[in-house]
Amino acid sequence: MSVKFPAFLDLASRKVVVVGGGPVAASKVESLLSAGARVTVVAPDMCSGIERAEVERVRREFRDEDLDGAWWVVAAAPPAVNRQVRAAADARRVFVNAVDDPQHASAYLGGVVRRDGVTIAVSTDGRAPALAGLLREALDAFLPREIDAWLTASDQARREWRAQKTPMDARRPQLLEILNRLYACNSQRPTSNSQGTPLAAVALVGAGPGDPELWTQRAVRYLGHADLVLYDALVDAGALRRFTNAQCFCVGKRAGRESVRQETIHRLMIRAARRGKRVVRLKGGDPFVFGRGAEEALALAMAGIPFEVVPGVSSAIAAPELAGIPVTHRGSASGFLVLSGHAADAFENGVKAVQPNAVSLVVLMGIGTRQALAEQLVARGWTAATPAAIICGASTAEEWIWTGTLAALGTSEPPAGVAGVIVIGEVVSVRDALAKQATEEKGMRYGRNR
Repeated sequence: MSVKFPAFLDLASRKVVVVGGGPVAASKVESLLSAGARVTVVAPDMCSGIERAEVERVRREFRDEDLDGAWWVVAAAPPAVNRQVRAAADARRVFVNAVDDPQHASAYLGGVVRRDGVTIAVSTDGRAPALAGLLREALDAFLPREIDAWLTASDQARREWRAQKTPMDARRPQLLEILNRLYACNSQRPTSNSQGTPLAAVALVGAGPGDPELWTQRAVRYLGHADLVLYDALVDAGALRRFTNAQCFCVGKRAGRESVRQETIHRLMIRAARRGKRVVRLKGGDPFVFGRGAEEALALAMAGIPFEVVPGVSSAIAAPELAGIPVTHRGSASGFLVLSGHAADAFENGVKAVQPNAVSLVVLMGIGTRQALAEQLVARGWTAATPAAIICGASTAEEWIWTGTLAALGTSEPPAGVAGVIVIGEVVSVRDALAKQATEEKGMRYGRNR
């Protein structure tokens, strides 16, 4: 495959033809109009997005002459039509971007980052658009927030260099000195806020079980001072924007889905901190309860990066509590054991440490293995009739609660894609007792039973 030549196009007031009338074509129309192009859409049928746009609409099948006078062409039609568009464009020496159809394209777009006059484009030659999107997010996370000031300083320096006839090879070292001085000034921020809260370079912050109202005041303060937030998949991204203006990048791990490697997260935190950024690593629940917070703390310590751990409300306690289930209760359980259900060996080693039915068991990351876990416990002497519960989406609008017995745990049907907590023990019976006494007038809330 030949190497592609990167370029940025000035399409202002120039004719651009979009072939296709669906939602994909509409998204391309929007970006073209924002670039000032004169857009003509050719398609027999057009979606509402194109109907509302300020474009010329040609309602019919594509004809070769539609490209006469065009400077740029977007083919967002079926492959057979895209092939015809490519042939007509080649005959007129016009480049074609064929959306998700690289074999019929002569130009390829990618992920684009625009910030204060700086544009960065990432292309995979049409082979992996999702990868281009991931790289775009990573670049966006590391662009300095002071980029507008950098541009202003660079522009001023450029005028001086031209007036002084400074050689080109001497300009880059001088510009680096200018930006270093500017960055040093912008980095002189206080080490504490108005309340005296210390601000470490990196904060490992717990976000609780889901509801942003359960975030601690210290967590919110750190978010308010952050430049970069690396957040988990379980964090409410919409709510996050209410607390920070920082660049936010999702690095969450979800079972069965492609995710960012833990070592990559370490590098992201360390690199950003060394560049003078304030970093918040926002983790669901508590950072040190199956959140790999200790791994991240050790990585930061070994790199010499100052950090602080901000505890969060652990879902191991909060999820049962919000469902009306105490993890300890006099006469039922004087202790509880928190286990991961992700690995069978680790779970088995954990339950070996306690007598059957002697404590409450709280299992995180065990929804997918609940049948096997129940069978393991019964085989080790736990009573099949032991009360059990599953709480999914605790403290959120997606909250879902199931109660039953250990033997029936595998027959439950939790919603897909929602994090859950399993509770096993006599303490689950407290929920039923509370439900009999609770009324809406008393303002008591213990979730929805399933």
